[in-house]
Amino acid sequence: MRQYLAAIALGIALTFAGVPGTAIAKTRLIVNCFWPPQHFVCTKVLPGWIEEVERVTEGRVTANIPPKSVAPPPEQLASVEKGLVDAAVQFNGLIGNRVTGALTGMQPFSGSRDSIAMTEAAWETNRKFYPDEFDTVELLAQWVITPGDLYSGTDTPIVTLEDFRSRKMWALPGPLANIAKEIGAGVVATPAVRSNEVIANGVVDSHLGLNGDGLKAFQVLPYTKSVTRVSRPVYSTSFSFFVNKDKWAEISPEDQQAIRDISQDKVGKVAAGLWDSVSQEVQATFDELGIVEYTADPELEAALVKAAEPTTVAWKAKAEEAGFDGEAALAHYRARVADLSK
Repeated sequence: MRQYLAAIALGIALTFAGVPGTAIAKTRLIVNCFWPPQHFVCTKVLPGWIEEVERVTEGRVTANIPPKSVAPPPEQLASVEKGLVDAAVQFNGLIGNRVTGALTGMQPFSGSRDSIAMTEAAWETNRKFYPDEFDTVELLAQWVITPGDLYSGTDTPIVTLEDFRSRKMWALPGPLANIAKEIGAGVVATPAVRSNEVIANGVVDSHLGLNGDGLKAFQVLPYTKSVTRVSRPVYSTSFSFFVNKDKWAEISPEDQQAIRDISQDKVGKVAAGLWDSVSQEVQATFDELGIVEYTADPELEAALVKAAEPTTVAWKAKAEEAGFDGEAALAHYRARVADLSK
């Protein structure tokens, strides 16, 4: 009798296994995080997205984050394309040879000090002008982070154009380094992760481009005496979050849409908000640390704006080559940032 019942049960199971919609296909994603494991992208942003993905797909899509990055920061896109990991975040400035639209939010003097506003404007601009730019992966979110500022490592602040020209400063590679060189400062350009060794060892006497999170993460606050602000932030950086195409194809269309629907809010906006929060917390300690705030002389700000023009001109030319209207895209982004900023 038991054998008879077992046979019936097996027959029923096999029958239903062949019926469309009865089998639950599960997909597990490996989500890379190139920041240090204690950084909020690794501890809050990506885990929060994973939790939400599991919720909206009712457990059909799950994910985990390796304990350490499987690839260096410049190789995040390549690592996803090759299938070394299934999803990752890429700093867009490191893939400027691959994408152009993603750099819209990184054009000088285009942003504000409201990262969520810049992030919303960047995503709207992406959807409107270049939604298919990331054609080798599935793009799920983008964000723009708190702008960096100009800092002096000596007791003399950088307020005038001559102050700027007299300095040897660390700057982020790319537009910021080019702007500083154009004005006449001596420049040492390295990735942000190497800023501490340059600043702490006295190779430079000032630095340009770190925001509050960067000051804290790269431990350069002890070597910072003052900060100089301009009326509009000189420059900010942006990131993209994407999934491997083949792995994405394993997910049902319904679950794909559910994941798309939550990703920009749960990754882009969350990341932007956390960057602003950390930066504000760090800036709140400036008085206690003796870091004095100054406003740039109008002549210095005008020189920075002028020195930035070649960067945007070159970017617009690349946009035309890429097949979209860079002038219109940038105008749209700037207008939306102004509208959305607090």
